Amino acid sequence: MHKTLEDIHGRAVSYMRISVTDRCNLRCTYCAGEGMEFIPHPDILRYEEIMELMSMARNLGVHKVRFTGGEPFVRKGFGDFMIEAAGRFKDLDLCVTTNATLIGPDVERLAAAGIRRVNISLDTMNRDKFKTITGRDHYDTVRENIDRCLEAGMRLKINAVAMHGVNDDELPAFVEFARTHPVDFRFIEFMPVGLETGWEDQRVWTADEILSEANKLAVLTPVTAAGERRHGPARMYDIKDGLGRIGLISPYTNHFCSTCNRLRITSDGNLRTCLFSDKVYRLRPALRHPRLGMEHVERIIRLAGHSKPIGNELLKKMRASDHGVCKTRMASIGG
Repeated sequence: MHKTLEDIHGRAVSYMRISVTDRCNLRCTYCAGEGMEFIPHPDILRYEEIMELMSMARNLGVHKVRFTGGEPFVRKGFGDFMIEAAGRFKDLDLCVTTNATLIGPDVERLAAAGIRRVNISLDTMNRDKFKTITGRDHYDTVRENIDRCLEAGMRLKINAVAMHGVNDDELPAFVEFARTHPVDFRFIEFMPVGLETGWEDQRVWTADEILSEANKLAVLTPVTAAGERRHGPARMYDIKDGLGRIGLISPYTNHFCSTCNRLRITSDGNLRTCLFSDKVYRLRPALRHPRLGMEHVERIIRLAGHSKPIGNELLKKMRASDHGVCKTRMASIGG
């Protein structure tokens, strides 16, 4: 019988985010842009190694696993891997975050395998602006694949990184999309993660600003957690006479560190306990060592999980430093 994982602040760890690749077919300006250097293929966790980590995570009390990137569907065989994982770990809540450019051919078979919760990153409702932000002309494909996911019965969360000077002029379009589609449209404050992102305090379009403006566009009612699964870090709002909902995630201005329940594993096998920390725990050497085995990996995870910090305290120190941001780029962390 394995003891579940709890940190020194009394927070139980029940959610693991696993990046399957740092590669992406888009070049979003706030993530890394052009000229990225990728992790060599031999250093990327193999699918079977990810399966071993999922099995251990389940034994430690994790009940939700989200696959991230980069862009997960860039990796060869990712759809097959998800279907195999869904069959093997029926008691785990498996989901994926994607930019929705490549998911199309896999939608129906993923839904049939029980993968019904998908997060899609989409920062604009404007085709030209999409190309400016991402460096690629894939807007129509993303919109088509959103429709395809909805037709397959998937529950979608659309995530937009909220940035002044980038998409703060599109709130009416965002609210209208949520009103006319059965999705959770969530605004995520621009976070100080990655030296190359050009993060500045004045670029943060805050959750409070968004809510104030959105209330002028629609009648919004706060959603309580009673009667349904908790919304994670998002504050959710029903839209009167609407099909979808609006969500606000405010890691910068109104942190949710006291209830954080997650660990992150990067595509090269580093365990991270907080987005705002550059500290990593290396799992891959132990996974591939012929004599150490999974018991050693479990000890590392327990040590890391127990030492999980309060991110807001790290953020304050980070803001006071010379660089002011977490040094590691988001594509490497997996969001």
